Amino acid sequence: MGKEIILEVKNLTKRYGKKTAVNNISFKLSGGDIFGFIGPNGAGKTTTIKCIGGLLEYDGGDVLINGKSNKGFDQALKRSLGYVPDTPFLYDKLTGREFLYFVGRLYGMDKKSLEKKIDEYSKKLEFSDYMDIRSEEYSHGMKQRIIIASSFIHSPDIFLIDEPMVGLDPKSSKIVKDLFKEFSFSNRILFISTHTLSLAEEICNKIGIMDKGNLVYFGSIDNLKESLKKSNLEELFLEITKNDN
Repeated sequence: MGKEIILEVKNLTKRYGKKTAVNNISFKLSGGDIFGFIGPNGAGKTTTIKCIGGLLEYDGGDVLINGKSNKGFDQALKRSLGYVPDTPFLYDKLTGREFLYFVGRLYGMDKKSLEKKIDEYSKKLEFSDYMDIRSEEYSHGMKQRIIIASSFIHSPDIFLIDEPMVGLDPKSSKIVKDLFKEFSFSNRILFISTHTLSLAEEICNKIGIMDKGNLVYFGSIDNLKESLKKSNLEELFLEITKNDN
């Protein structure tokens, strides 16, 4: 067996002025978990992901990655994470291949390993025919697939993915979901923030529901269904967040 991978969020708090965006939340994930992070707009999901990824400083609590705090965020911790933002960003004048090569070299990958990974993910995500076209010519779905490949290419321990399905056509959605499903057999952590409840229900073994900065549920979908006597995740979500108006 490989090393045990653990992500632990302990009493995490983030404020913007007087507004508390994330309020003292705690949870723990282990290698093999596919975690769906759901909640209404403004619930604190993206802020939480950015705090975990070291993109935002937080005001209280801690984030431990394999037992080590991400405060200060050294190079080894950075290499252990892959991040997909909610809006894909590419350099328009670079081809998909050039962009992936650029990202891989930033992570310190050697040329041979990098070329092998680029070939692997271009096939898995079905964009081999577009690899040498400038990204300014890509559709949104193609850009999203390139960004996802760039977060996977250095084989991180933990993947932080913010709204992976936004704007994707059905074909792109299926390709991305199939890739995510592969991770149910891995020892890594896939952390997905999403509004697509069907995605969370289909591929996640654990979910967290955020509401107004609070983590109001953490655990399995089956346990939540049993406790609230609901048959699907949409009903559960609406029940838990029904006082949002």
